[in-house]
Amino acid sequence: MNSNVNELIRTAPLFSGLPEASVNQATSHVVTRSHPKDRVILLENDWGGSVYFILEGWAKIRTYNLEGKEVTLNILGKGEIFGEMAALDEVPRSTDVITLTPTTIGSIPAQDFIQLIHDEPLAGVRLSQLMAKRLRQVNRRLRLRESDSTSRVADTLLFLAEGQGKLKQQGTEIPNLPHRELSSLSGLARETVTRVLTKLEKKGLIKREHDIMFIPDLAALERIIA
Repeated sequence: MNSNVNELIRTAPLFSGLPEASVNQATSHVVTRSHPKDRVILLENDWGGSVYFILEGWAKIRTYNLEGKEVTLNILGKGEIFGEMAALDEVPRSTDVITLTPTTIGSIPAQDFIQLIHDEPLAGVRLSQLMAKRLRQVNRRLRLRESDSTSRVADTLLFLAEGQGKLKQQGTEIPNLPHRELSSLSGLARETVTRVLTKLEKKGLIKREHDIMFIPDLAALERIIA
């Protein structure tokens, strides 16, 4: 494993602060692959032989509702892991994972991941915190399903900021996702999402520049949620 990949692996919150020897052992069999945009990485019902973490790029976690409509459950970026539940439960995967941009992904064998959790209590704590955070996010989005469209789009942007926001001079930076992805995340029609984003931009609550969106004031965006 080259030094650049090793440095990227250590950006994952799961590994931060763990003893170097434990991280080296857990990642000794790591395999890295680069994928183009819109590449399916995992499919629902695949078996969980590996745990994955994003080194560069963005990916979405996808499933389908009873009507067969695609539902985006989460957007993952650099440092985040996926596939851990199937590895722990030894059951087939419950969602698909698809790249949204050119993405580099590292994978470690499930047994190495489980051994790390067994040997390092802090790794177990970090994993529990990750699962708790994702559960809180899902609960919040479910509560907002009956809210107005502006609240739902604003909450979706805050959701992205919490997971992958980067503090910049212009504000908090998040990916300027295609409107179809924001539509799937918020449960709104694409046309509605486009209309709300235009309104938020006119109010100065967001700024869009190519692939990047800036939120100048997170608290101001939070206040418009009904």
